[in-house]
Amino acid sequence: MQPYVSLTIKNGVGYIEFFHPEHNAMPSENLKKLEQTIIEAGTNDAVKVIVLKSGGDRTFCAGASFKELVAIEDEAAGTQFFSGFAQVINAMRQCPKLIIGRVQGKAVGGGVGLAAATDYCLATQYAAIKLSELSIGIGPFVIEPAVTRKMGKTAMSQMAINAEVFYSAEFAKSKGLYAEVYETVEALDEAVDVLVQKLSAYNPEALQQMKQVFWGGTEHWNELLLERAKISGKLVLSDFTKETLERFK
Repeated sequence: MQPYVSLTIKNGVGYIEFFHPEHNAMPSENLKKLEQTIIEAGTNDAVKVIVLKSGGDRTFCAGASFKELVAIEDEAAGTQFFSGFAQVINAMRQCPKLIIGRVQGKAVGGGVGLAAATDYCLATQYAAIKLSELSIGIGPFVIEPAVTRKMGKTAMSQMAINAEVFYSAEFAKSKGLYAEVYETVEALDEAVDVLVQKLSAYNPEALQQMKQVFWGGTEHWNELLLERAKISGKLVLSDFTKETLERFK
C-alpha cells in the first residue's frame, strides 16, 4: 500500500488517519500532510472533535523515517527533517478542536510525541512505547516538551535513558500518556466512538476554551521545538551517529 494521510468526517467527528508501509514511520512528506490535515480539520465547521489514528494493527507510529534520516548530509537538511514533528505537534497544540488519540499498537520516538500531543489518548494493551533516539546518537529533543507535559520529567528521562527498552501500555497509562488501555482493537474503537459522540454534542465554544486552558504555558513552543530540531539536526551529522546508522542499514 502507498503512504497516505486522510480526513473522514462522520457525525461531527473528523477522523485523521495516517499510514506508511514501513511500520507507519513518518517521512517528511507524510508529516507535512498530517500538519496540513490537522489545520484543515481544525478550521472545518463540520468537525466538532478530531480522532488521530493510524492504519494497520501492529504499530501506531515508528517515528521518523529511517531512510530519510540516513540520507541527511548537512545541518540545514537535518534541521528541516526534525522540524517535521515539531510542526505537527504545534499544529495539534494550536488546533481549536480537541484531538482524541487512538493508539492500537507500538509507538516509537516521534510516535510517542504524537500520542503525547493529543488531548486525550486511548490505547490497546499492545501499545508499548519506546524513546530510542539516544541509542542511535541523537535524542528525543523535539518531542520532549510534549512527553514531559503529559508524563512528567521523571518518566520521560527514564524512557530516554533506557533507550532500547519498550515500556508497556500499562506503564504509559500509569504515567498519564493513556487515559485507558483496552484488551482488543475492537474494544478500543468502541470506547473511542462512545467518547467522541459525547464530545461532539457538547458546546463547541466550551471545548475550545477548555483546550486553551489545557495548553496554557506552551505559547513559546513554536520557537522551542524548532530550536530542539536544530540540536538533532546537528547531532545526526556526528561521526558517532553516522557510524551507528551505518550498522542499522
